[in-house]
Amino acid sequence: MTDTPITETAPEATEGKGFDALAGMGTQAAAPVRERIVDAQGRAYATGKRKNAIARVWIKPGSGKITINGRDQEIYLARPVLRMMIAQPLEIADRLTQFDVDVTVQGSGLSGQAGAIRHGIAKALTYYEPELRPVLKPHGFLTRDSRVVERKKYGRAKARRSFQFSKR
Repeated sequence: MTDTPITETAPEATEGKGFDALAGMGTQAAAPVRERIVDAQGRAYATGKRKNAIARVWIKPGSGKITINGRDQEIYLARPVLRMMIAQPLEIADRLTQFDVDVTVQGSGLSGQAGAIRHGIAKALTYYEPELRPVLKPHGFLTRDSRVVERKKYGRAKARRSFQFSKR
């Protein structure tokens, strides 16, 4: 090997030796290059999940209209908190009025569905524009919230609650 320090990579020392030669030299491997994933219509598709809700999300360039199960978001999600929640990934990425979002969601309740939609929108954004991943990942939008309802156990009133004790 040459007299160069370990932190510096000499091009002639690693030429034609592949990735293993670079890994042994003390250099840090670059992040994987992600490709844009869109369908024939120019839409990005992703599945978002939360509790028992599953949201199928398509995003395409547009004016910022969000449609959920064929209805406008104001009609489907009456609570402003839920509408704010599903718009968070678009706000963080500064793409609020650049994409039309079409969602089909089923299962769980409105809160779980809103969480699933948020997860799906964030994933679809990263498929459409892979450079948005470092922007969305620190906010936790790409992580599926794994909390679900605990199952009921036998001999119990609910998952953990015991039946009422009677001394007599």
